[in-house]
Amino acid sequence: MKKVILSIEGMTCSACSSGLEKYLNKQAHVLDASVNLVMATASISYEDDVLSMDDLERFVKEAGFKSMGIYDPSVDIKKNNKERVYLILFGILAIFVMYVSMGHMINLPTLKIIDMKDNPFNYAISLLILSGIFLAYGFDILKNGYKNLIHKTPNMDTLVSIGVLSSFLYSVFGTFMILKGNHHYVHNLYFESVSTVIFFIKLGRFIDLKSKDKTKDAISKMALITPESALVLIDGKIKEVTIDEVKVGMTLVAKPGMKIAVDGKIVNGEAHLDESFITGESVPVKKKIDDKVIAGSINYDGYIEYCAEKIGRDSTISGIVKLVMEATNTKAKIARVADKVSGYFVPIVIVIAILSVVCNLIAGTSVNETINIFVSVLVVACPCALGLATPLAIVVSEGLCASRGILVKSSETIEMINKVDTIVMDKTGTLTYGNLKIANIYNYSNESDDKLLSKVCSLEEMSTHPISGAFKEYNRENKLKQYEVFEFENIDGIGLKGKIKDDVIYVGSAKILKKLNIKNKHQEDEDTIVNNASSVVYVIINGDVKALIGVNDVVRSEAEEVINNLTDKKIEVIMLTGDNEKTASIIAHQLGVKKVIANVLPSEKVSVIKRLKKSGKIVMMVGDGINDAPSLANADVGVTLTNATDIAIDSANVILLNNDLSRILDLITISKHTIRNIKQNLFWAFFYNTLMIPVALGMFSFAGIKLNPMIASMAMMLSSLTVIFNALRLKMLKLDKNR
Repeated sequence: MKKVILSIEGMTCSACSSGLEKYLNKQAHVLDASVNLVMATASISYEDDVLSMDDLERFVKEAGFKSMGIYDPSVDIKKNNKERVYLILFGILAIFVMYVSMGHMINLPTLKIIDMKDNPFNYAISLLILSGIFLAYGFDILKNGYKNLIHKTPNMDTLVSIGVLSSFLYSVFGTFMILKGNHHYVHNLYFESVSTVIFFIKLGRFIDLKSKDKTKDAISKMALITPESALVLIDGKIKEVTIDEVKVGMTLVAKPGMKIAVDGKIVNGEAHLDESFITGESVPVKKKIDDKVIAGSINYDGYIEYCAEKIGRDSTISGIVKLVMEATNTKAKIARVADKVSGYFVPIVIVIAILSVVCNLIAGTSVNETINIFVSVLVVACPCALGLATPLAIVVSEGLCASRGILVKSSETIEMINKVDTIVMDKTGTLTYGNLKIANIYNYSNESDDKLLSKVCSLEEMSTHPISGAFKEYNRENKLKQYEVFEFENIDGIGLKGKIKDDVIYVGSAKILKKLNIKNKHQEDEDTIVNNASSVVYVIINGDVKALIGVNDVVRSEAEEVINNLTDKKIEVIMLTGDNEKTASIIAHQLGVKKVIANVLPSEKVSVIKRLKKSGKIVMMVGDGINDAPSLANADVGVTLTNATDIAIDSANVILLNNDLSRILDLITISKHTIRNIKQNLFWAFFYNTLMIPVALGMFSFAGIKLNPMIASMAMMLSSLTVIFNALRLKMLKLDKNR
């Protein structure tokens, strides 16, 4: 299976995006397709051993659109002023058309040569020519409308095309009748409707495009963070090369004020780097030899040499942009409802417009008025606002999250976070920093501490559990002897087993005693370790307890404030840990966590998550280790940190790029405001169409309230602007700057 994101040209409303999405999902060997109207992209998962890129682009073309190739946000599309110039010219022309056709209504002086009373034929021909120019200007609308009707995916362009062409053809008939001498047809011309409708549609589309560009700013800025050139160290000499010339393994140089060109590892020097574009953390981070550097980071104050490890699409920033793009291409449940409605909406509007013609003609309404109603219904009902309601808000919120160092993998997650009422947190590496240290050693063997610890550290070197980090650090600091370990075994949720020479060694939690049926004879020492808020590691050699080792950690500085804030929001916080209950309770009390579930195996963690969900809770799991991965995957929302294991990151829905738990508060705030914004957008979109279609049908004519096609096109544009500006309000969302 392979997944690509294609840039799509020709989508103008939600009926376009939902129509293309349906068509793509119908194709054999396309596993899943999601189309984003705002980003103008299609995310397609397909069987790459059967289909090729050419096939996918053919499917897009068959649906009535054009593929522009794989989406690349780093491509700087130069702003073209041509459309702005056209709008100005045709705006002036539209004013002239309205002056010629309507000036007499408000007693404006008229041009005798094209006056409707003195020279009706000249009047009709001049408007015919002018509207013909507007038809040429709006040819893309007519073409797309026709193509989408042929492909059975009628959209906004289809509605506009039918309305505009109906007005034009009826007016051409009127011009023909004037030529034959029936001058009263001069009052039955709708050339000005053709011109003004096309102009306002173009104007609305231009404003839409500019507004969409603003929503994509955060993603575009991320893609343009990396520099275009780099300094490479070759044979002791520094040479400037383009970023495309950099290869994995090359040694690069970053001087003060320069950007890091690619992901790599420092091999010489040290410096403070600004990684705020990734982490949202404004304070520069000190980096030294063997530390990782991220492409796009700014070197503040030092000279460093670093080895290139990840370039191009493999880089951290490219991965983040890809994940953010994939997230904007997913559909929240609330968006699927809007898409479903849009899919039926356009055909229903066409049917309503046709029925209005039949009913009005039967009722004896003049052809002139009937055409007016028909075109007004088609134009005013265009579902632009409906299609923009959800994706605009989602794209803005994804950009907000990215700017705060929060990577959300799907828009469904943003919707789900709004409903979370229970947050389950792992202890080690999540509520604590995970920088474990050996605090106590109770040695009951005949060996020295160093010799005993050499054996224990040899086992722990083979483990990925957070606690093993304390032993690895101790081993490095004290330069202990390394033993060869045979028959190594990781006993899930309990500990480790291995054989060193003739000794069978077990290292683990209190569960190891129960497993081996060994009685604990050192309860007093264990209590001392636990009362110091340390975790107890048992060392058993050949069936005897040879040592108790206390390993402790530092609680995250922001953890207490985060938990207090969550409690204030009526969100229950639960500590879920494999550590012993007494140690966990001490830390929980320190942080203000009311509920603790301790001594649990990884499989039991999953059971806890499932049990909470079964009871009706919407659960967020926050963890960082391999043993948290199943729980992260089973929770409604899985949140992990960037210092987490790869499997935890893969299992999570959200990654906190700066390892700061307070970002969870930002995430919840952004989610709640985004969902509220989407609901407001959908309300205004539905309210607009619910109100304006009856007005266009003439149901309020008894009160003197009527629409003509020109006013209908203006109203349609204003409805879209309402949704756009409401979505852009999310950018002004105030979040705690201290986080």
